Amino acid sequence: MHYADGKTTPCQDVLPSQVKGCSDLNTSAFIHRMIEAERPDLIVFTGDNIFGLDATDAAKSLEEAFAPAISSGIPWAAVLGNHDQESTLSREGVMKHVVGLRNTMSKLNPSEVHGIDGFGNYNLEVHGVEGSGFENKSVLNFFFLDSGDYSTVPSIPGYGWIKPSQQLWFQRTSMSLRKAYTNNPAAQKGPAPGLVYFHIPLPEFASFDSSNFTGVRQEGISSASVNSGFFTTMMESGDVKAVFTGHDHLNDFCGNLMGINLCYAGGFGYHAYGKAGWSRRARVVVATLEKTEKGEWGAVKSIKTWKRLDDHSLTGIDGQALWSKSASGSRRKKVIGGS
Repeated sequence: MHYADGKTTPCQDVLPSQVKGCSDLNTSAFIHRMIEAERPDLIVFTGDNIFGLDATDAAKSLEEAFAPAISSGIPWAAVLGNHDQESTLSREGVMKHVVGLRNTMSKLNPSEVHGIDGFGNYNLEVHGVEGSGFENKSVLNFFFLDSGDYSTVPSIPGYGWIKPSQQLWFQRTSMSLRKAYTNNPAAQKGPAPGLVYFHIPLPEFASFDSSNFTGVRQEGISSASVNSGFFTTMMESGDVKAVFTGHDHLNDFCGNLMGINLCYAGGFGYHAYGKAGWSRRARVVVATLEKTEKGEWGAVKSIKTWKRLDDHSLTGIDGQALWSKSASGSRRKKVIGGS
């Protein structure tokens, strides 16, 4: 969102006809419109929630930035970007403040892990429908990680990356969830699908060209200058179906690399660089449940995505399937997210 000081914060990279009166409030209005249009079950913010350098009071800016999600009463979650800590709160302070806001599912760090890098590493479980055989199983797993801000290693320039301590936590958490899912009751043959959210894209996002992704690539991939190996870690886990990041505002594509979809959430905020005439946008993700032979709601059958543009009619574009499992019946879990 790159939120700063509300109505006094000007918009960047908009058409001349849009400049007058354009501010952070346009970002808030877009969130409100998205919530009304999609009525999601969860809202995810993929970092750079505030633009610290222009935010006079970090706590106030955070509260105003998340206000549309908070007031909706819909659960929401957030990770940190590289600009959140540049105002009056440290990186830890920002995440602690986020965790204290109403209706959030965000967590500072896993309580059972000590010494993990970053702030905002946590997971959320989506259990099956009440009264079904999946009531006490997580049929969809969310993983949120702090991809850092900037390198703290003098010999390595550029942005931060997901550290070994975080990857170890992810591996152990994924393994525990996979084990529970494949054990009784209602033992499943494979793992429940996982979705991963963080801010800075992995180097693997540069693996695509226009022939093998959906969306657009209008700028370079601003990943860390070193490869942390987290893509391999996710591949080895076998449960991750899609990754969603922010950071690069002019890229909104989604491509499949070896079974994992690497997706941008969509350039969202008005006080952020963009492209005049190219609408701000947010990504929607929908998970659909299957019907079992007994007529009960079961596991996740498919995961689909599209984006909505902040235009007159909130135009939906680039619909695509991210993952599917052959089954029948449908019940949906919807998430919206933007950067």
